[in-house]
Amino acid sequence: MNEDTINSGRVQKAPEHFLTPSGVKEVFAEGKKGRRDFIRNAFAAAAAGAAVPMAMSQGNPVPIEGGDPHILNLPEHTTGLGQGVATEGYGKPSQYEANLQRRQSPGLTQTTQASVSFAPLQSLFGIVTPSGLHFERHHQGWWDIDPSKHRFMINGMVKKNMVFTMDEIMRLPSVSRFAFIECGANTATEWGNVAVPTVQYTHGMISCSEFTGVPLITLLELAGADLKKRKFVLAEGADGSSMTRTIPMSLITSGEVIVAYGQNGEMLRPENGYPLRLVVPGVQGVSWIKYLRRVEVGDKPYAAKDEAIHYIDLMPNGLQRQYTNIQEVKSVVTTPSGGQVLLDKGFYNITGLAWSGKGKIKRVDVSTDGGRNWRQARLETPVLSKALTRFNLNWVWDGKPAIIQSRAQDETGHVQPTYQQLRAVRGTRSIYHNNAIQSWLVQENGEVKNVQVS
Repeated sequence: MNEDTINSGRVQKAPEHFLTPSGVKEVFAEGKKGRRDFIRNAFAAAAAGAAVPMAMSQGNPVPIEGGDPHILNLPEHTTGLGQGVATEGYGKPSQYEANLQRRQSPGLTQTTQASVSFAPLQSLFGIVTPSGLHFERHHQGWWDIDPSKHRFMINGMVKKNMVFTMDEIMRLPSVSRFAFIECGANTATEWGNVAVPTVQYTHGMISCSEFTGVPLITLLELAGADLKKRKFVLAEGADGSSMTRTIPMSLITSGEVIVAYGQNGEMLRPENGYPLRLVVPGVQGVSWIKYLRRVEVGDKPYAAKDEAIHYIDLMPNGLQRQYTNIQEVKSVVTTPSGGQVLLDKGFYNITGLAWSGKGKIKRVDVSTDGGRNWRQARLETPVLSKALTRFNLNWVWDGKPAIIQSRAQDETGHVQPTYQQLRAVRGTRSIYHNNAIQSWLVQENGEVKNVQVS
């Protein structure tokens, strides 16, 4: 595979990296020749070419001479007295995980306050994003609001205008549910063929949390809203941008939309909307109004500034597509991904995340040859509606160039498109709502880079 082939956007010929039928059978067979034996043999094969002489002991590679000093010599933490309870009162990650953090993109236009930080998807496990690593998007900076002074109002086409304190909201029956939130501009740079280096920058404006709060329908019923006649609400935030978005009543009557104060078992973080935010599962993040102060009930879309002139899609015919709320089916491989390095050929676990604003993920297929051949990945539990889903696939790298992709399908039958398919419908001048297949090039030296395959 040469550079011209990659730059042309077409993969003429890619090496095969798939197991033989007997190999597949060995991976998934139960008993002696099961998955563990396959993985052990893959590591043994890689060890055979390593610089340190290795021998086999009960099927496992071990050093021939000497030994690992970290095994032979008892460390201080085994022979000494550890520390007491955390004196700060709020737990912190290990000092050795200090590099795991949200990051700003130097390529984005910056104001006096940075407006975007990206979640480190390449270093996360499972489906839940820790609150301190949740991506950020601010239109006028974040605030730490005194909850005792915060008020939430319901007005408009209701029988009774109502104002709630935080204490009054938290007295009501609550629900908790997992949901992903994705900025409509996630993966925006890829529209313009700008190959940002890592998955943190290509896809890092997405996170998934357990949110706790009161269903919005409960609050609207208290105000006497006619949920059958009224088709929309306008949600407004209390930050300096006065962010406002139209929410269809059909989403609210399903019970999915909640007025949330909790995230991952604790109160919302200030940068995530403390003390109150709207949670609208499956809908782009700009509609998840932070610092929520008001919901107005109406009978038509409000055409607010951030839905009439922003967060819209410029179509090939020159028309603007508005109210593009639902985040379509999407996935991305997080390991191996851009910026990472494969140390040697042999066994690797390909892992990533898939999601859809239309419901549950049904399946994810993974290709290691640029989309010529696909294998079905394992979906790890839990598989929840409108939440991130973790997928894994066993892979043996033979040390040759490979292009890794993932392709998700949701329960409605929608399949994640290629860039060629997406651009045929949406053109090339879009910014928002890019759900095309992402490609990672594994080079012979093991370095992984961001490439685009049509």
